Amino acid sequence: MKLQDKLNRVFRVPNLTRVRVVLGLAVAVVADGLQFLLAWLPFADQVIDVVVMMLTSWIVGFHWLLLPTFVVEFVPLLEDLPTWTACVIAVIALRGREQRAATPEKPVIEI
Repeated sequence: MKLQDKLNRVFRVPNLTRVRVVLGLAVAVVADGLQFLLAWLPFADQVIDVVVMMLTSWIVGFHWLLLPTFVVEFVPLLEDLPTWTACVIAVIALRGREQRAATPEKPVIEI
């Protein structure tokens, strides 16, 4: 398999379904909660961030908004904010808007 084909598979944008939206939000909320509860462990935040980045990219597809969120999680005090939840909500809203714009509307038949 060519490198370009592998990259296309990694960065594909899946269709948002109700299951994908719920799973994405659940992963983000659980991650933010775990980071708040496990803040006293030395590398727990970083491990959670890497896992959440991979899971979120797999569930709702990779989006450029995920990268700043991943970096912000390494900044002290900002890491306590629910950044993953906010980012996933933003990505879902943007993807939903893109998908609605891509699907043609049904013609209205006036009688």
